[in-house]
Formats: sequence, structure tokens, C-alpha cells
Amino acid sequence: MCAAGRRWGRRQRALLWAVLLAAWEAAWGQLRYSVPEEMPKGSFVGDVANDLGLQLPELSDRGVRVVSEGRTQYFALHGKTGHLVTAERIDREQLCRLVEKCVLRCELIVEGQMQVYGIEVEITDINDNAPSFRRKKRMREMSETTAPGSRFPLPDAHDPDSGRNSLQSYELSGDEHFSLAVQAGPGGDQRPELVLAKALDREEAAFHELVLRASDGGDPARTGTARIRVTVVDVNDNAPVFSQAEYTRKPRRFFHLDSETGAITLLKSLDFEEDDSYELEVQAHDGGGLFHTAKVAITVTDVNDNAPEISVRSALSEISEDAPSGTVVALLHVQDRDSGANGAVRCSLEKDVPFRLEKSFDDYYRVVTARELDREQVSEYKVTVRAADGGSPALQSSAVLALRVLDVNDNAPVFAEERYSARLAENNAAGALVLRVLATDADAGQNARVRYRLREGRVRGAPLSSYVSVQAETGALYALRSLDYEQVRELQLWVVAEDGGAPALSGNASVRLLIADENDNAPRVLYPPAGAGSGGAWSGVELAPRGSEAGALVAKVVAVDADAGQNAWLSYELAKATEPGLFRVGLHSGEVRTARSPLARDAARHSLVVVVKDHGRPALSATATLSVLLADSVAELLAELGGAAEAAAPGEPAGGLTRWLVLAVAAVSCLFLAFLLLLLALRLRRWRRRQLLPPAAAAALRGVPVSHFVGIDGVRAFLHSYSHDVSLTADSRKSHLRFSRDSCCDTLPARPLPDEPKPLLGDEDSAAARPSDPSAPSDLRFSMIMHVGQEMSWHSSILSSLSRM
Repeated sequence: MCAAGRRWGRRQRALLWAVLLAAWEAAWGQLRYSVPEEMPKGSFVGDVANDLGLQLPELSDRGVRVVSEGRTQYFALHGKTGHLVTAERIDREQLCRLVEKCVLRCELIVEGQMQVYGIEVEITDINDNAPSFRRKKRMREMSETTAPGSRFPLPDAHDPDSGRNSLQSYELSGDEHFSLAVQAGPGGDQRPELVLAKALDREEAAFHELVLRASDGGDPARTGTARIRVTVVDVNDNAPVFSQAEYTRKPRRFFHLDSETGAITLLKSLDFEEDDSYELEVQAHDGGGLFHTAKVAITVTDVNDNAPEISVRSALSEISEDAPSGTVVALLHVQDRDSGANGAVRCSLEKDVPFRLEKSFDDYYRVVTARELDREQVSEYKVTVRAADGGSPALQSSAVLALRVLDVNDNAPVFAEERYSARLAENNAAGALVLRVLATDADAGQNARVRYRLREGRVRGAPLSSYVSVQAETGALYALRSLDYEQVRELQLWVVAEDGGAPALSGNASVRLLIADENDNAPRVLYPPAGAGSGGAWSGVELAPRGSEAGALVAKVVAVDADAGQNAWLSYELAKATEPGLFRVGLHSGEVRTARSPLARDAARHSLVVVVKDHGRPALSATATLSVLLADSVAELLAELGGAAEAAAPGEPAGGLTRWLVLAVAAVSCLFLAFLLLLLALRLRRWRRRQLLPPAAAAALRGVPVSHFVGIDGVRAFLHSYSHDVSLTADSRKSHLRFSRDSCCDTLPARPLPDEPKPLLGDEDSAAARPSDPSAPSDLRFSMIMHVGQEMSWHSSILSSLSRM
């Protein structure tokens, strides 16, 4: 804890010095920051706005921007925070391969002040590269007469990182015959050398397997390995030798001869492995000095009294898990001093191990890999080699080989879940934690170090990285901005987990982020629309006949809510009315209906205030104002509208309303005049045609019914059947005219032909249409003009009433 406290204190002091240095440099127009390499896009570099004393609103007002030379822009200015952030992922080894200190320069231009500030960003190195050898395997031959102390160059490793993260040391393992020496090169680089520490003997070991490991100084350290195989070349250095320097007959030590009986007995046990036969010379003497000599041959029979012996001549202590099948792990020598079946040895390995035995030559065996290894299943093996002879009972012995499996990056990170989902309430704070993803890697060391990143995507035209980010080390997913449910209801993204191997392996998982709705939108009234007048109330008028029954539909308030679910459920309530008991509003429909039949004492003009509420917590509301006019005739309607216009602007003539009403009535009048003139022209044309027709032609037309022609009475009938609806408001720009669909019929139904032909015109019209009187055309014109005058007088009365308004 004390050490951790001291480290924290040193970091705080370093941070304080960095802040003071940044402030001093900002005063002189120069900013310096540092950021580690390989940071994700959008990572924080420095607080430019604070260091330069700029307020956040000034960043957009003064046109502050960051520019740098070259095609790639590595930095950008965050407009909302004033922070200098990374615009691209930066690889120090790619940008500054031969430079010890990597510095990127850019300029901050404040266009409003016409000032330029220089920014230097030092890209610090991280240990993202492991030492590597150009060749993973090297073969070398060495004579067994090579003198100890001889040196041989070894391949050197390369690490593109710098400082402590670069190559720091070498290590040699595998055999006691060799050691490692490291020499310093002219440029300060390290050059490994292989030193023969012990004389070689091919008869003892035909080859030696060595592992050269290079390590850097990172935390954790990264390593790279190369395999070196030394083959011992045989020379003629052994002369034939006897198994013993001197041969002696040793029967006296093993046998005893009884001088009286001639019985030969054993003095000690015999050993077949030392001598398998003996020859004795026996002399017999009599009392007269005569003797006779004989040879006694004794053959020793072998028994199974020696167990097999296993000698490990060469063995590896570690092996890479991607070693191919057939890689030699150990070289064994097996022998049994017995003979015959007692000396016949059978070697075997325990079951369920990825190794097998191969006979090399004579009594040598090789232990080789039977298949590829998997460190994630078994990281270390204790291989037991057993040797048994053919005796009865059989004797056996065993030897254990310890082998550690080195990891290679053969496993991609795996997420705990294939699909993640989370809910986040809208209007969240920027930087809010969404969830954490977790991925594990079955490899070891640097190959198991997992880093997280987001797969690029776009949301509503903007990069996904501007909405959310993931912490590279912990997998924590953060929201970078306040989210709005009404704009983005869910985010579909992919999180990628990469390990630290070379090349790196990766896995991915999908994340579904659901934005939960909050009641942050009040209902919006679509009808009646808000007017431009004071208070935002609508200036239109809803018309209702005074003879309406209870429950008659007067108007409908239409409102929407941008929220969802319960927050968008709307209810309507009548908050204020000129006559409280006359109207009611549907709770869920918004329909304004009469609660009772209007009475004669009820006022003609009514103002209704409808409150629209949602069901959020707390509930939000909006109001709509309706003006309802009770009238039974056009005159009453116009009189009320005129009074409304004067009340809306006291002391000012309602010229705009009058002008629009006059134009509307004038348009209708013009329509009538045009139609009447058309009928007049058709009537004159028919009259002229009758004047020109011969009697035979007139007789041919006697069978046509009168209803197929339209006369003055037809015009009058048309005027009676022609109707229209006029919606008039105090604001003449919103007035409209609607023609009734059923009352615009301009044709008469066809009738079947009568049995007897009838005259073309009726009796009352025959006298007026008879061409004997030359003044008939003028009388016809006069009659039609009278009807037109009557219609015009009706329109003139309307215009005069409007002018009085």
C-alpha cells in the first residue's frame, strides 16, 4: 500500500507539472501534449479550450479549427467540449520508424482573433510488438572435436518498439553443453553468440535442441523464440579397447576344491553379466608323487536379475504447441545386461499422450510428437517411458520426461454472450455507462491480452463512434452523447475483441441498445392550428346550428405526442367554456359535441379551451382554443362575424375580412352570370334555328319531350337546386367555400318517349315562341334579363350587408 501511495503521489506531481508546463507554453502560443499510440478514434489528447482560455460558445463563434500538413488529419477539435481528440488510430512504428521521439505537429487557428497556436503531440510508445526472428528454425553442424569456449553467431531478433518496450535480453535453454554470450554492437544493439561450454561426443548425443528466447522490457513483457538444432559430426576418435585391461583367472575366488573328495563348491555367487563361463585346472596327487591334470569347464546360466536401464541422452524441456507431428522430443538409450529372452527389452509410453516411440538404431529410441499439441488442453506433460524385459517374471524400469508446451496465438477471443442487450433511458448524461462486455482468450501471456473496439458503422448519417465508445481494456460501453428516443430508438452495434498475438485474432459480439422513452414531449395540437395572434389561439370559427340536438358533433380536437407508450396516451378535457353546460369533449376522441340542445337565451358566440394531457409522470399538457358560433341563417352568421371582427380589433375597420368576403360572393355571382349567359346564348341559337327550319323539319321534332330542353323555368330550378356551404372566419385568409356534391347536378333525368308526339314547347310557352311576331326575340331577352336582375339583386343585398360591416 505504501508503494502504491508513492506511485500515486508521483503521478499527481507529474500531472501538476504537465498542467503548469501546458499553461506556460499556451501563454507563448505553443501547446504540447502526449498521447499513447493505438488509441481509438475520438480519444482525449488535451483540453485546448481551457489551456487557451477560450469559452465553449466562442469555439463556434470564432471559427476555431485544427489543421495539419499531409493528407491524413490525425487530430480534431471537439466542438462541444473544446478537447483535442484523435481523428484516426495512430501507429507510432509506422509514422516514426527510425525516430526516437515521435512528435506530430498541427496548428489551431482562431479565425475570429486571427491567431495561430502551434500544437505538438508526442506519440508515446506502448508495448504492442513482440521481438521476432527472421527465421524461426536454424540448423548448425558442429564437429565433436570442437574445443570448448568456441563461439558461433546466433540470429538476432527485431522489435520495432522503443525504449523499455524494445528488445532487452536473450536467453538460451535446452542443453548443458552450450551457453549464451551477448556482445554489444557498434550501434548499441545486442548480438547473441552460442558458446560451447562442454565438449561434444556424438556417441553420447548425436544432436542438441536449443531454444533462443528474446524478451522486451514491457509490462507484461513480450517474447519471441527461435529453435536451433546442433548436429554433432562424428570423427574417428575411438580406438578398439578391451573390456578389461588384464584378464585373470578368478576361479579361486569363486570355487573351492575339496582335496579329499574332489568336490568343487562355490565360495560366492556367480554373475552371468561378469563371466558366463569358467575353466578350472584340477590336479590329482598320490602318495608316490605321481599326479594327473584335468580341465573343468563351468558354464554359468543366466537368470533375469537385471532390470532394463533407460538413459536420457537428449531431451527438450519445452516445445511449441504448433510443432509439427514427428518433432523429436527426446533421445533415449535402453539396455538390459541379461541375455536371451531376459535381455530382450520392450519400450512403451503411457496411453493417451500425443507422443510415440520410434526405434532409432541399436538400443536408441526417439520420442516424437504423434499429433499437434494444444496448450489450452494440456500445458505440461509428464511423459513416462517404460522398459520391460522378457524374463519370467519380467523386470521393468521407467523414466519421466518433463515437457512444457509453449503457447502460440491459435485461439481467438470468445465473448461470454453472443448477443448483448441493454436499455438506456433517453436524455442520459454524456459518458453514461451502458453495459460491460467480457471476452476471454484461452491462450496465455500476451496472446491472451484482450482489447476491445467498436466496428465502424453509421447512425442517421453520423459515425457510430460519435454515439457510443468502448473502453479498450475493460470492455465498458459508454454513451458519448445524450440520446433522444424520438430520433434514435435503438442502436445495433458490434464490439470486436482482439488479442495481443501476432497476427492478432479477433471475435465479435452484437450489442442491441434500446433507448427507453421518457415523457419529455408535450402533446402537440394539430387542429385547431395555433394562430399568429396574441396567445397563440386559433382565429377560426366552428359553426353549429341553433337547432342542434344533444350529442351533435361541433368540432374535433386533433393532437399527437412524439413520445411512445403510456407517455403518448392522450386524454382531452374541457377546461373552460363560455356556457359550461352546453358543450362536452370526448375523453379519448377529442370530439366536441353539444351536451344539450342550444336555447334561445344562449349566447351566439362561445369560446372553448380544451386541455390535452398525456399519461407520463409527470404529465405534460397543451391547450387548444375553439370559437363556436350558433347561427340559423346567413344573415345572422354574417352579423356575428362582423361583430367578431370589430371585437378583435376595436377602432379599426374590418377591411381585410370584408374584402375577402366580397371577393368570395363576387366570385359566386360571376359564376352564376356566366352560366346564365351561356343559357341565353343557347336559347337564342335554338330560336334562330327554328326560324330557319322548314315545316317538314319542324314536324320531325314534335316527338321530343319538353324535359330535354332547359328554359327560363329550368334556370330557376337550377338556381333553387344549386347550393353551397360557406365557412367564414374573422381572419379572411382562412375562409373557404365548399360545394355540396349532391346539389351540383346540371342534368335532368331522361324520360321515355310518349306514345303520341307533343309540341316542342308547352301551351304557355307556344304563344311566346311563335315566330309570327317579330318582337318575340326582344321579349325573350327581356324575360331572361329580368330573371338575371332578380338574382343580381339578391347578390347585391349580400354585398351591401357586407359593406356595412
